[in-house]
Amino acid sequence: MKRSVNVFAPATVANVVCGYDVLGFAVNAPGDEVIMRIKDEPGVKITKISGDEGRLPYDPAKNTVSLSVQHYLNHIGRNDVGVEIELYKKMPIGSGLGSSSASTVAGLFAINTLMDSPLTRMDLVPFAMKGEEMACGYGHADNVAPALLGGFVLVRSYDPLDIIQLPYPEELYCSIVFPQIDVPTRDARQIIRTKVPLKDAVVQWGNVAGLVSGLYTKDIDLIARSMKDVIVEPVRSILIPDFYRLREIALENGALTFGISGSGPSVFTFTRNAEDASRINKKLQEHFLWLDTESIAYQSPINANGPIILD
Repeated sequence: MKRSVNVFAPATVANVVCGYDVLGFAVNAPGDEVIMRIKDEPGVKITKISGDEGRLPYDPAKNTVSLSVQHYLNHIGRNDVGVEIELYKKMPIGSGLGSSSASTVAGLFAINTLMDSPLTRMDLVPFAMKGEEMACGYGHADNVAPALLGGFVLVRSYDPLDIIQLPYPEELYCSIVFPQIDVPTRDARQIIRTKVPLKDAVVQWGNVAGLVSGLYTKDIDLIARSMKDVIVEPVRSILIPDFYRLREIALENGALTFGISGSGPSVFTFTRNAEDASRINKKLQEHFLWLDTESIAYQSPINANGPIILD
């Protein structure tokens, strides 16, 4: 059995405009790293956290990584195992890019590796959802599932949990801009309507079905015209400065679509190539600067790998 491992887990884009809490995909960058070591004394301990500006707790009962690892050890009957965790945040907290998810997934993949992988990646999803429940009050899977499995996923059902890995056009490229404003996930969830008019629900169902169909048939035009949200985005967009002007800028510069990543404030687009993604990021960052808002940009194809061992 290995005594230590270093794992990277990727950021994710959840909701994917019309698929609130049921669709998500992984990207190559950013992401988080976890170094985990087996120790002789039983118990889960966090020994180092960097890149979080002091925001994350060392208490193993209050940190999503250690909490999920403890649930995992309970499940496999290995409470005799001692674990030390170093967490290296390589992505911004509160970005809407699955920051807590990436950390949790890296930790779970690390402990499963150290235990000689008794569980599959799919088996690890419920444990990662425990971390999401702590982070935002609800154990959704649209971040943790793609972070664990890689690629594009559909959460068909939460009870029972039923996750489907979807195909996608390999040429799809994602551009992401994170404006440095604070949009806490819990707050972003609380402003969403709990009752939806039937006519809006019908539009949303059609768009989700169209997006999934477009992914399966690799019809990029169908993907683009299906990525419209009439339920969640109209509410959450008020939390992002000049959201609809940003959309115009993205579409004017070759974006196939434009939307909010997760609960925001990051925004993302799909394009057909890296060149379009780079140009869109530059234009969006220029507009955020005009709004006196600093931002960070990323661009990436869809990440097919999920977590990887670095050492």
